[in-house]
Amino acid sequence: MLNRILLIDDSEPDLIYTRIVLQRAAVCREVLAFESAREALAWLQQPDGPGADLILLDINMPGMNGFEFLEAYERGARGAPAPAVVMLTSSADPADRRRAESFACVRGFVTKPLDAAEAKALPGLLRP
Repeated sequence: MLNRILLIDDSEPDLIYTRIVLQRAAVCREVLAFESAREALAWLQQPDGPGADLILLDINMPGMNGFEFLEAYERGARGAPAPAVVMLTSSADPADRRRAESFACVRGFVTKPLDAAEAKALPGLLRP
């Protein structure tokens, strides 16, 4: 079981739905949700912050989109193991998938909505 999953998505209904799926699948102890990628990045970059095991990240968001988040996130990673990222997006575009997979931290690409089987498979994506 994972300790903490961060959800980053500008859609409140998607955040609520995904949280419910994760809780019912019992894959983590805590789910933190952010509607802003910038706020999530700031939370992750706190010195001695509580951290997370996994980030579920949307691509199409205002302000800072998922790819901009990934660029800043990988630039800011220093030494300590950073949480893995799974793209959770409405985009089924193969170009988006290829671009996401070009980031070292990305371990998966899931098209919304997340279902129970996909949720239960998330911990397995973290194993080497």
